[in-house]
Parts: sequence; structure tokens; C-alpha cells
Amino acid sequence: MSRAAAKEIKGLIDDSVEKVESGSRLVADAGQTMTNVVSQVRQVNDLIAEITVASKEQTIGIGQVGQAVAQLDEMTQQNAAMVEQSSAAADSMSDQAQRLLDAVKVFSV
Repeated sequence: MSRAAAKEIKGLIDDSVEKVESGSRLVADAGQTMTNVVSQVRQVNDLIAEITVASKEQTIGIGQVGQAVAQLDEMTQQNAAMVEQSSAAADSMSDQAQRLLDAVKVFSV
């Protein structure tokens, strides 16, 4: 009987050792999986940081384009005003030239 009991105890011990080893492998696998997850989270974090930097650069670029468009608009308005002034000056000179011609007609050459 003690031989059978010893054999049974040995079987239980061997089974326990096998289960512990299996559990250790599972723990090691879980540790590796967690390491991989942490690594991938870091990669995602790095990508998000790069996207943030690119977004800020794009925002600055869009702001600069907006400023350039505003300056072009201002210059266009100034040019339009100068065209109006030039047109008014040309009309005035035309009137003065006509009056000068009318004044000169009085004289016979």
C-alpha cells in the first residue's frame, strides 16, 4: 500500500511540476506579449507626435498663405484705386487739352 501511495504521490508531484512549468511558459508568453504591446503603443505614440508636428507645420503654412492672399487683395485694391485716379487724371488732362485747343483757336496763325 505504501508503494502504491508513494507512486500516486509521485504522479501527483510530477503532474504539479508539469502544471507549474506550463504556467511558467504561459507567464513568459504573457510577458513577451505585454512587451510587444508596450512597444507598439510607443510606436503609435511616436506616430501621433509626428502627426502633431506635421499638423502644426501645416497650420503655420496655411496661415502664411492666408496672409499672402490678404496682401494680394490689399495690393489689388490699391491698384484699382490708382487706376481710378489715373483715369480721373487722364479725363482732367483731356478736358484741359480741349480747353487749350479752344483757347488757341482764337488766334490765327
